[in-house]
Amino acid sequence: MIRAVAFALMCSVSALSLAAEPAAPTAATPAAADASAIAKNVCAACHGADGNSSIPANPSLAGQHASYLLKQLNNFKASADGKPALRQNAIMNGMAAPLSEAEMKALAQYFSKQTLTPDVAKDEKLVTQGRKLWRAGDLKKGIPACAGCHGVAGAGLPAQYPTLAGQHPEYVITQLKNFREGIRANDPEGVMRTIAAKMTDPQMAAVAEYAAGLRQ
Repeated sequence: MIRAVAFALMCSVSALSLAAEPAAPTAATPAAADASAIAKNVCAACHGADGNSSIPANPSLAGQHASYLLKQLNNFKASADGKPALRQNAIMNGMAAPLSEAEMKALAQYFSKQTLTPDVAKDEKLVTQGRKLWRAGDLKKGIPACAGCHGVAGAGLPAQYPTLAGQHPEYVITQLKNFREGIRANDPEGVMRTIAAKMTDPQMAAVAEYAAGLRQ
């Protein structure tokens, strides 16, 4: 009888100990915690600690789709078998090289959850031209409406097409030119390269200016 009671007490103590023990953290928790530190120590100089870039040539990352950010980080990394990175940029290739997959996922999630401080459109004439291209394209030149992939409000489509609402126009123009010249070639099915090849510099400037003023 005494042994039975003792055994029951031991079981009760064990059960209470297990119940009181905090749940083991998931594998993503350490990486998620590191994301803020990486953002502040590595990314902040170009993109801002919260993903709001103060440098027009560098994109703001705040509020961008996590899946799109992760794709870009992976594209900036050279492959394990020595093949060059799919997206070439001297600074970003070096920054992405030491990041693990877990760290890249954590960074993508971190920036996607930050609040964007959007840029603003400054040239009304460009905005008017850009609105037409964004919504209707240029049928004569075979340029489709930007809204077809990036949405009427510039919200984009996760993984494939980025949010462009409120993005720095200088950055958007540079990327369009890079697509046109084949410097950037990580667009799905070469869609952006095909479109950008048909666009003039003024059209790129107009679309970029209009996008800067969009709000999701």
